[in-house]
Amino acid sequence: MKVTKIHWIILFVNIIYVILFGIHFFQRGNFEFVWYVFIMFILIALVSFLHLKYNFTTLTLIGISMWGIGHMFGGSTLLTKERLYTFVILPLFTTGDSTVFRYDQLMHFYFYIVATVMAYQILKEYLKKDIKWLPVVVFLVFIGMGIGALNEIFEFLTVLFLKDTGVGGYYNIAWDIVFNTLGTIVAVAYISFKRKSLSNLNPNKN
Repeated sequence: MKVTKIHWIILFVNIIYVILFGIHFFQRGNFEFVWYVFIMFILIALVSFLHLKYNFTTLTLIGISMWGIGHMFGGSTLLTKERLYTFVILPLFTTGDSTVFRYDQLMHFYFYIVATVMAYQILKEYLKKDIKWLPVVVFLVFIGMGIGALNEIFEFLTVLFLKDTGVGGYYNIAWDIVFNTLGTIVAVAYISFKRKSLSNLNPNKN
């Protein structure tokens, strides 16, 4: 695919904000998010590689970039006295060590919308035009949940190797999984709606 000016701008912005947040976290001794900065660089490289092969939409690239910025702010104290990830947006109820609805849960929900859309943009390159849609829907949900499981493994590694983290306990992890799955379901519903709309406009197009 042809790499355009907007693609280079998005890549440049991502690299710059990750470096700046990395300096911020290192200066404050927040080694949990220094680790996440390392993960972010891996993610940037992975998305860039996949983009060259599968040509993600510009909106998708902006969407994943916005999550990255939100994730970095979540671990910082630039906007709030405590880490933004601990901020309760709307105190609906509390279970164990976790209150719903927090900034952390919003970020999990949002990320899995974007991640599932990206997964579909990869998967659709291999789908036959006459494929039944329901199995694809189920497969996409499982893909999103699988990415969520990988995410929780990275958080678990943080707990294993760092003394002080903000990962939280069992309830926090369980709610992360719930909001990961909800984000995936919303993404699949959006993809299904858009696909059906396109089919109605052009019956010959998958």
